[in-house]
Amino acid sequence: MLPPRRQPLDLDAAARLAEGVLERDVRATARLIRGIDDLNPGVWQALDPLAVHAGKARIIGITGAPGVGKSTLTGQLARHYVARGERVAVVAVDPSSPYSGGAVLGDRIRFDAISADVFVTSLATRGALGGLSRALPAVLLVLDAFGVDRVLVETVGVGQDEVDVAAVADATVVVLVPGLGDDVQAIKSGLLEIADLYVVNKADRPGAKRLLADLELSRESRALRTGSRPDALLCQALSGLGVAEVAAALDAMPTPNRLGRARIALAVKSAVQARFDQALTRALALRREPVGPLHTFDEAVSSLWDDVTVESP
Repeated sequence: MLPPRRQPLDLDAAARLAEGVLERDVRATARLIRGIDDLNPGVWQALDPLAVHAGKARIIGITGAPGVGKSTLTGQLARHYVARGERVAVVAVDPSSPYSGGAVLGDRIRFDAISADVFVTSLATRGALGGLSRALPAVLLVLDAFGVDRVLVETVGVGQDEVDVAAVADATVVVLVPGLGDDVQAIKSGLLEIADLYVVNKADRPGAKRLLADLELSRESRALRTGSRPDALLCQALSGLGVAEVAAALDAMPTPNRLGRARIALAVKSAVQARFDQALTRALALRREPVGPLHTFDEAVSSLWDDVTVESP
């Protein structure tokens, strides 16, 4: 069964919300983001006046395996930046149920205690792989236009090859903890290769310094291949110990020469993929007959393609 759909935004309503974003209206910004996440057709034209503001916010991706303390570190960094007088937004990505399509947006509940000055929103993966939501690039455009200085993007708990966050973030923090086999995983390719900064969280646990030493091997190997050598820091995010050092390391990184048009292109690509997936899902749900037997696979694919590109909304 498909999840229930909210009342769609028409173009006029979406345009009014976009005006509210430029006026830094929190409620309008939240509603427009929800419209993007729901794939409302009226939203995309409303993004046009916002796109010229893309590329100003510094986007930090925070990723890692489940249970490493991404949410805690994200919250502490948000507090740190707010204390410095910066406008901060947090985007938490949560996994969707493969059965109902819904998601328990628990990170948003936890982030409510960060600060009243932090804009917090949650996005569900809605079946997208890579640790992110396909709505995220367009949401980042909105937050840029909203005028935040820094956006912290927390991914879902990821594995070694879920590395999409590197495509949207100006700096990527990979969080690890001792005791999860990371002393072996640290020399493997995948997630660790996208890091601009390694953070060993829960540094009071046994094995933290051993993990830091193992990461040194990964850093040396990466330096030989690419010339880059990400820093590796110890941190206890729960108590706040080491958070200032993490923020200082991020501040020391050069601002990437990422044009606003690159973020716009990524948002367009994600929107196309999301709308096609939605059409495909609905085409399958509305079919009264099986897609086709295996021996007519090509005919079945052609038939379903016609449903998606012609009949489905």
